Amino acid sequence: MKDPVGHFRSRIEDKSLKVAVVGLGYVGLPLAVEFASRGFATLGIDIDKRKVDSVREGRNYIDDVDDSELAAYVRSGMLVAEDNYDSIGTCDAVFICVPTPFTPNKEPDISYIVGSSKEIAKRLRRRQLVVLRSTTFPNTTEKHVLPILEKSRLKAGKDFYLAFSPERIDPGNQKFKTKNIPTVVGGIDETSTELTALVVGQSVSEVVKVSSPRVAEMEKLLENIFRSVNIALVNELAQLCDRMGGINIWEVVDAAATKPFGFMPFYPGPGIGGHCILIDPHYLEWLAKAYDFQTNFISLAAEVNESMPFYVRNMIQRELSFKPISFKKAKILILGVAFKRDVDDTRHSPALKVMELLLQDGAGNISYNDPHVPTANVDGKTFSSVKLTPRLLKAADCVLITTDHSSYDYESIVKHSKCVIDARNATRNVKKGREKIVLLGDGK
Repeated sequence: MKDPVGHFRSRIEDKSLKVAVVGLGYVGLPLAVEFASRGFATLGIDIDKRKVDSVREGRNYIDDVDDSELAAYVRSGMLVAEDNYDSIGTCDAVFICVPTPFTPNKEPDISYIVGSSKEIAKRLRRRQLVVLRSTTFPNTTEKHVLPILEKSRLKAGKDFYLAFSPERIDPGNQKFKTKNIPTVVGGIDETSTELTALVVGQSVSEVVKVSSPRVAEMEKLLENIFRSVNIALVNELAQLCDRMGGINIWEVVDAAATKPFGFMPFYPGPGIGGHCILIDPHYLEWLAKAYDFQTNFISLAAEVNESMPFYVRNMIQRELSFKPISFKKAKILILGVAFKRDVDDTRHSPALKVMELLLQDGAGNISYNDPHVPTANVDGKTFSSVKLTPRLLKAADCVLITTDHSSYDYESIVKHSKCVIDARNATRNVKKGREKIVLLGDGK
């Protein structure tokens, strides 16, 4: 094809460009809906038939997607969902948005990327653009995806085009969504970069081009490791403030945040969750070993963050030791099991880790409430969210706030509780009953 950029531009202008999104999770579904909203026929693919059935029925399962919009695009035929790859050859641009977890030994698991790449390769045709969006380690696009796609006997950069463009999703963020978050793109060659920028630019407000997929892949890791390191810093300082006494880390951070330059506030908590921040340090740590390099600083930060659920578990055990009841018989109520405020996402949630540790230590009466998460599986046991009432709070020997959902009435929670362990500073504005509150990092 003499002018692939011109070809794609003309298909964009007349709205004949067809987009495929592989993986209809927290990244893929919002992206598919965004392309459909811009007037492009969009094919969503997922091997999870439950997700496909939900989309086909216009039923949303992700908070960041508008229910009515999804239903409207499905009814109009702009968004079609399939549980196989058979129709992917009809699409001009294919976005891979599949999970990238790690193994029990915390090594990268790119099996979903490999599997989807193989399925795409079977149906790959000339003039197609393939864009990997799943968070991964540098060289995944060029050393893993590219060779698989070229098994189709088509040549990358000549017959088809390939790039990496990392997702930037912040679940629950009402200000920044898919369409208004700048997006980085890095292709295997200049044409791949230009095509990706052109297509991605139809769904986002700003595109930032970089020189290669490796740069874009490392950039994504930097974003998340930056947060991991800074969160670890305040988590460690919170523990120090508790040890020293008389210094409240929350007050310290707020005071430092008044500096108009050179400082960005981060706050402590019961640990970190979600998909990226917890996993990415281990991706980079694993990759660095292949180059005889130790990411000591980054690995230590991950270690600090992963220790926080243990620290919170110890806080609970300490407070219960002051009460005339054994640990095994104590009633422990967990408030919030989503990994962050006002979302239903429990991936790597520190709250679930705390519950797991408590169960392993013999706690026999644990319950939780979360307005966004009706059920949760912990250590092979299924829990259901209990109704939050004054009676429930009064009956609990210890109430732990692990996720500071905005719908909670913290004044009422403190009022009716015997003891509240606050790992999020959610009770900062509560005036009465503060003697009941044990705050992570308050120096008491």
